[in-house]
Amino acid sequence: MLVHLNHLYNKLYTERMKKVFASVGDNAYIMSNIYVRGGQKIIIGNNFYCYWGVRIETYSCHNGMKFNPQIIIGNNVSINPDCHIGAINRIEIHDGVLMASRVFITDHFHGKINREELLVSPQKRILFAKGTVIIKKNAWLGEGVAVMPGVTIGENSVIGANAVVTKDIPDNSIAVGIPAKVIKQF
Repeated sequence: MLVHLNHLYNKLYTERMKKVFASVGDNAYIMSNIYVRGGQKIIIGNNFYCYWGVRIETYSCHNGMKFNPQIIIGNNVSINPDCHIGAINRIEIHDGVLMASRVFITDHFHGKINREELLVSPQKRILFAKGTVIIKKNAWLGEGVAVMPGVTIGENSVIGANAVVTKDIPDNSIAVGIPAKVIKQF
């Protein structure tokens, strides 16, 4: 009975959350307790499954700087608990992507880390976008993966737990480590 009530609550929560985003496709299921900032700049496809504790954020303004962010999430994407996606530029998550828990995806840094900027608190540094982040079709991001700005992860690729992706990963690859390195290609 409790499971049924929880499911019903999450369905109602999903309907409420659909109004927060620019658009949400059919058959979305969003568990309660997610945080969305700038939802009008976020587009979500069909069959989206999102667990609790997820943060999806776009920043249009920071410290007086203006941005035109966009997050596009394709069809059949699953995001597990405690993931964080943050954009000031553009993040694309293509169809069939699976994100394990605690995945972090960002398209920006707090400053261009150099000697002068290290003297400024991170909150006051100018946000810097290195480029679009693209997670291609059927990629699987393992537990605790961090995807840094300007990175493309190829189709059908697997990123191992706790990897930090700082460079592009080709299609059909397995990458692990800090920084992530390709250990196998198919």
